[in-house]
Amino acid sequence: MAGGDGAVGPAFPALTPTVRPIAGAEPASGQAAVPQAAAPAYGNAAAAPWATADAGVAPPDPRESAALDPLADIDEPTLVICSGAGPADDHEPRPDREPAGRPSAPGTTPAGPAQPAQPAGGAAAPAGATAAGAGGAPGAGAPRPEPRRCAECRAGAIDDDGYCENCGHAQPRERDHMEEELAFVAAASDRGLRHHRNEDAFALSEAELPDGSPAVVAVVCDGVSSATRPDDASAAAARVAGERLLTALPRGTHPQQAMHEAIIAAAEAVNALAQEARPAHRDPHRHENAPACTIVSAVVASGILTVGWIGDSRAYWVPDDRATPAARLTEDDSWAAQMVAAGLLSEQEAYADERAHAITGWLGADAYEIEPHTAAFKPDRPGVVVVCTDGLWNYAESAPEMAAAVPPDARVRPMDSARKLVGHALEGGGHDNVTVAVVPFPLPPEGAGSA
Repeated sequence: MAGGDGAVGPAFPALTPTVRPIAGAEPASGQAAVPQAAAPAYGNAAAAPWATADAGVAPPDPRESAALDPLADIDEPTLVICSGAGPADDHEPRPDREPAGRPSAPGTTPAGPAQPAQPAGGAAAPAGATAAGAGGAPGAGAPRPEPRRCAECRAGAIDDDGYCENCGHAQPRERDHMEEELAFVAAASDRGLRHHRNEDAFALSEAELPDGSPAVVAVVCDGVSSATRPDDASAAAARVAGERLLTALPRGTHPQQAMHEAIIAAAEAVNALAQEARPAHRDPHRHENAPACTIVSAVVASGILTVGWIGDSRAYWVPDDRATPAARLTEDDSWAAQMVAAGLLSEQEAYADERAHAITGWLGADAYEIEPHTAAFKPDRPGVVVVCTDGLWNYAESAPEMAAAVPPDARVRPMDSARKLVGHALEGGGHDNVTVAVVPFPLPPEGAGSA
């Protein structure tokens, strides 16, 4: 989780920022330095000596001043499509295997799209195949299923934890590679080349506003690898935030208000994971951090682009006309960003420090305080919104670098663009999980999806 191209800044040549206060919160008036003990950081480095706390729910930014006209009211929601991030992966790393969030041992095979495990004889097992009859009991006279064989060595049997008993490799899982495309938005997620599982998650949805126009939602979450169950945390946060936005927008809730409430709901969902009973197979004496993740989300509705985030996952604006500057729409909750914002270090000094990658904001029961950042914009020309985890932006950090990585036809081929952006990160090294959603702006005509 590295630093970036500096503060977002108030000037966007292709964007007109329009931000409204969030109900029940004081407007942001500036940043005040607070001891790091009050705002801890996640990361491999030591705790940062300082962090900054926002007053209210939005980042201290000159954009946080104007007001958006509220959307029209609606009596009942009209739900169109809701598609979540998929089920959480129940497997935890075994004590004798690679710990969560660390690179796999040298010689492991790079992850690609998940492939079905091969049973004895080499034939692929049908998805969801089972020998159980009604009620889960084995069917009368049904042949016993062949044991699963390792997708890597093709010889070893797979134990209950999902590892090969012969070579020790973790088996492909549903979340190793995921793709989804709706009418107006597409996303792709990949485990990357170093991690043993995918701890990212995303949720896409589309809704109909009170005036009949569409609204598009993209939520991307990145599990904090040093926490317990980061994959469950990201899946829960993405699912709940997506569902909340899908419910609120058709009712006429202002997009920025809906975004704020959705992030709070996502935080509560992640907090609830820490209250769940500890599985019997876990060591009761082993210290575990509470599940945690970052979140970033974008909503395109009524010609307005709204973003919300906590952590260091990002959103970028990339116009079709590449002669027009691209822009980063979010500012990281990270040690380096806080040092630069407080004027304590230059950008070069902050991002050269070993603490640069430590995040100072996240969703989780041990988060100091949940302060969702929200901002809204009115782009004056067509383009795309790129919503991504640091697994992508580490290989395209600045706005110009991201614009160079985004295909020129991204607005009309969002799925193809999401795949290519994931490929860009994998070709760059794939050191982390990679997740990206591509949202066209303005929304294309119905049926003009990716080829």
